[in-house]
Amino acid sequence: MADLPSVNAAEIEALKQLAQGAARDPVFMLNLNKYRVEAAYPHGRLYQDYMAALDALLSQVGAKVLWRTRVLGQVVGQQDIDEALGIWYPSAQTFLNLMSAPGSAENMRLRNLAVQHADLHRCMAY
Repeated sequence: MADLPSVNAAEIEALKQLAQGAARDPVFMLNLNKYRVEAAYPHGRLYQDYMAALDALLSQVGAKVLWRTRVLGQVVGQQDIDEALGIWYPSAQTFLNLMSAPGSAENMRLRNLAVQHADLHRCMAY
């Protein structure tokens, strides 16, 4: 299993509890990413390779990026990000499966090279 920096252990445990429960509701994750200069977001090779690996990994577990958008500015607050991604997972278990799926190691390698900082928020999936 790959390691993620700044993991909220309580939230991972909540996802595990959801995965073990009877409900198999979809999960929506809001990803807020700040990329390293070396990623050359949004057109750089490293960024493109990371997105290709992410898309392949998500496909392996049955998830998908619903949208990705470039962040042009911030009206309120102080979080500096380059991109927001909305990723849909059929279930909490699907999200948990990411870390052990065949493409996980390559995705994490590229993520570590491309992403300076990321925040991941679990949201309601309607």
